[in-house]
Amino acid sequence: MTNRRRVPRGTWTRWRRAASFATCGALVASLTTGCWAEPSAMPAVRDFLIAWQVGNYEAAADRTVGVDRSQVEDALSRVRQQLDAASLRLSLGTGVPGSDVDQIVKKDDEADARFTVKIDLGENGQPWEYPGLMHLKRVGGKWKVIWSPSIIHTKLKPGQRLAVVTEVPERAPITDTEGHPILNQVNAYMVGVYPGQLADPQKTLDLLAKQAKIDGGRRLDAERLLGRVRSAPPQDFLPLLTLQVPENNQLIQRLNRVPGIQFQGVTSPIAPAYAPELVGNLGPATADRLQQVGAPYQPGDTIGVSGIQFLQQRRLAGTPTVRVVAQDETGKNTEELRSWPGQKPQEVQTTLNPGYQRRTDLALKGLRYPASMVVVRPSTGEIFAVSNHGTEGRNLAFEGSYPPGLTFGIVSAEALFSKAGVNQATKTTCPANATVGNMTFTNKARRDGTFATHFAASCKTTLAQLSNRLDAQTLLKEAGLFGVGQNWGLTVPAFTGSVPVPTNDAEKAAAMIGEGNVRVSPLTMALVAAAAQNGTWKPPYVLKGISKPGQTPPPQSLPPEPVADLKQVLTRTAKHGNARGARVTGDTVGVAAPVTYKDGDRTRTISWFVGSSGDRAFAIAVEGLVYTPEIAATFLRGR
Repeated sequence: MTNRRRVPRGTWTRWRRAASFATCGALVASLTTGCWAEPSAMPAVRDFLIAWQVGNYEAAADRTVGVDRSQVEDALSRVRQQLDAASLRLSLGTGVPGSDVDQIVKKDDEADARFTVKIDLGENGQPWEYPGLMHLKRVGGKWKVIWSPSIIHTKLKPGQRLAVVTEVPERAPITDTEGHPILNQVNAYMVGVYPGQLADPQKTLDLLAKQAKIDGGRRLDAERLLGRVRSAPPQDFLPLLTLQVPENNQLIQRLNRVPGIQFQGVTSPIAPAYAPELVGNLGPATADRLQQVGAPYQPGDTIGVSGIQFLQQRRLAGTPTVRVVAQDETGKNTEELRSWPGQKPQEVQTTLNPGYQRRTDLALKGLRYPASMVVVRPSTGEIFAVSNHGTEGRNLAFEGSYPPGLTFGIVSAEALFSKAGVNQATKTTCPANATVGNMTFTNKARRDGTFATHFAASCKTTLAQLSNRLDAQTLLKEAGLFGVGQNWGLTVPAFTGSVPVPTNDAEKAAAMIGEGNVRVSPLTMALVAAAAQNGTWKPPYVLKGISKPGQTPPPQSLPPEPVADLKQVLTRTAKHGNARGARVTGDTVGVAAPVTYKDGDRTRTISWFVGSSGDRAFAIAVEGLVYTPEIAATFLRGR
């Protein structure tokens, strides 16, 4: 570092003024027009860039010559709008580390200044950064920027504007286990605008957002829509909504009265052919949904809003290709300035089997209560079918939370067979009442017999009395072998079940018969039936080739002898007991049970069937008192 002798401030100022006067005197003597001229163009360049960046377009225009200043103000103010930019930053120099290019090159009364433009297009990616160049000249002793559209971008010509072109790829299909699309082609309208034809874009989009209340009140973000409209090519149709008909006819009629709104009829694969609660639906990108799916999706896009369509949005939709172009108002003479390639959409294949799906839908059809059903393949864990009837769009087949009642006896029986020395032929009793701890359990009394006969006869008192042969931790451990309450690594939301640790003998007895605080979903119990049939619990899956890395648990084998006894018990139940109405094939086994419980101030009843037939296991849960073996028989017969 060079050592400098500190000069008193007043001395330095007097010396600098003296030098200036001396220089100007010489210039005046020679009639040089540069007298009193700014020696450097740097302040003019700096002030112009700062004013542009902070949005003081009037101040930036004051630093220019060549055209009316209002034209400069207008051109600079439109840059952010035309790009729908989240931010714009300007800096001197090329922005290239180690570059030896001078920031400002001056020759007599003219100069060229290099600067860098960095624009955030709001896509959560790298900002668009490019070099800029402006030409200056000294006018009346002061440096001025010679205005040209090329200051905004070096390739921008007079009469051109910037525009953002978004090319959205065709959405990939969701397919069944054989690779056939699950979605039906339906008639719909694309609702949008021609940006250049809008007399008042703000008014049009405010009215659109006000009228188009989606899914019980979700609103479109009018401000963000306005940004997209201003940045889009003026002459191109810009879709803002896709509305299926006839479901949205009333909304379409309301939107038809909004000035500037246009409609284009399309036929698109939108509606799920079956299992809509699992497959999901498409809808508009409202503000809250955009927070969930994130960039690069924008207001006006049609995105997955539920089910697999939402969960696999990025895979199914890919990502759009975004191009910044320079074009005239007619859209001609378009020149690409920068592009960001998108990602190709990918098909999502499910394990759903259309044949089994038709059977489950048929089995639940016509029920006057909400009902859910799941079919799985015991040998693999594949989910063959998912049906929800009257559940108001909720996938209760996966996410329902119900007490399982005596269907949980499958777990309790296996625990007794494995850990308590009980088997299907063990002599047991079935009294009308059995008190365990401070709780009394009741059912119709049966004469003395075996565990298998009393299980088939829905004897809660039998299991309650046998609960003293198991400790609480053993019961929970055996439930875990059936996957109850475990992490399945499933790629869609599901309730795996809950068996809280019993704090006393009464709670343990209640847990043995699937009451108290035990809760399961139909999928939980379908997997319980699958494990009883196969001898090994397999983690379920519904999407092929898509899993949560490191989260899918291994299969869990059950002891062979207890499983053999358990199959005998379930076979007897289907032949002679509470599930006999479902035995339409010789290999059908299972258990049927209603359970009544308190849900807050309400008393509710869930009717269950849990069983298997060959390499298919299934569970049915109905939110009301019905005879579930008939529903199971309809499924097994397929009619």
